Amino acid sequence: MKTLNTISSKTVVTAVGLMSGTSLDGIDAAVVTIEGCGLDSKVKLIQYVNKPYDPNFRERLKELCTLEHSNVALVCSMNFELAERFAQAAIEAVQEAGMPLEAIDFISSHGQTVWHIPENSADDPRLIRSTLQLGDLSVLAKRTGRIVVGDFRPADMAMNGQGAPLAPYGDLILFRQGDKGRILQNIGGIGNCTALPPGAGPEELLAFDTGPGNMLIDQAVQTLSGGQLMLDAGGAWASRGTPNEALLTEMLVHPYFKQAPPKSTGREVFGKAYAEHWIAKVKSAGCTDADIVATATAFTARSIADGYRRFVLPRYSIEEVIVTGGGAHNRTLMQMLRTLLPKQNVMTSNMLGFDDDAKEAVIFALLGNDFLHGISSNLPAATGAHRATVLGKLALP
Repeated sequence: MKTLNTISSKTVVTAVGLMSGTSLDGIDAAVVTIEGCGLDSKVKLIQYVNKPYDPNFRERLKELCTLEHSNVALVCSMNFELAERFAQAAIEAVQEAGMPLEAIDFISSHGQTVWHIPENSADDPRLIRSTLQLGDLSVLAKRTGRIVVGDFRPADMAMNGQGAPLAPYGDLILFRQGDKGRILQNIGGIGNCTALPPGAGPEELLAFDTGPGNMLIDQAVQTLSGGQLMLDAGGAWASRGTPNEALLTEMLVHPYFKQAPPKSTGREVFGKAYAEHWIAKVKSAGCTDADIVATATAFTARSIADGYRRFVLPRYSIEEVIVTGGGAHNRTLMQMLRTLLPKQNVMTSNMLGFDDDAKEAVIFALLGNDFLHGISSNLPAATGAHRATVLGKLALP
């Protein structure tokens, strides 16, 4: 077995980054090489694999993320079941890269967030700031025979941060430019952005969750199709409808959008219960199915643009908006963003030669590498933490 000292002394390491996001659509696995550590890290993507969840498992996860349908036994069991799935995704990614598992120095896993409480509850004093990601690290280490790093968010919360977003650290490494301002917009289940002014350092960026990404769109499509469709591929369904402006205005009044950063959100706020309530309301307004999907898509686009206008554009000059995640493949959503942001060049990361879907898995490989070097990788400017700190926990094979 490779020792921690062996790994930390290497100039270049080979790792697998694992990510399963709030969209609950599957596991992203990225095989990478990383040269160096910290903000000077240089990373190269070797292989990217997505392992979709089957509809039944996705629904089980979705119910686990609700107070009404979850229980401690289900959470306990899912912690191990997800770890088995993460292990298989890592093994398959390494196989597709044409490499033996022994060539992998470590695996770094974000886990699956099932509940996130960024602030103490004003309604229930028992609910204190906390976060829970499933996918046990020890099971993952034993199944793969590799050192595993994971469970990154609690360390930031222990420093009074929100535990999210963590991707801005990787955005800074991968996309900062000395001569232009950029916004990195990931659109997974939840949307999150990182604003990088020209030549940005860790203290100068601004990052926050913009609100629902694909979460509401996916739920609308699944409900309207009777479970036959999981997403609006390419935004085709939305393109045939017209957004309901009155309902959009009402949806954008949600208090989350006015809240100043640092802020983060998830299925606790914009999950299945919110979606079903909203879908029933849109149906009662006489909207067609295409109008409903178009309204959900416009809600994502406008909440993103609204977040920029409130918090980013008054502070920074931004030339480019670079979109990653599943939303980058939704042509209708991308066109809405371009219309709403006429002064910015809205593009996908694929246009820059970086896989649209692999970014967050790559970033968590970077976070795992910094953990092994004892380097802080949270950004207080993004999470609100009192100070920077080392993120993660370790499991040995």
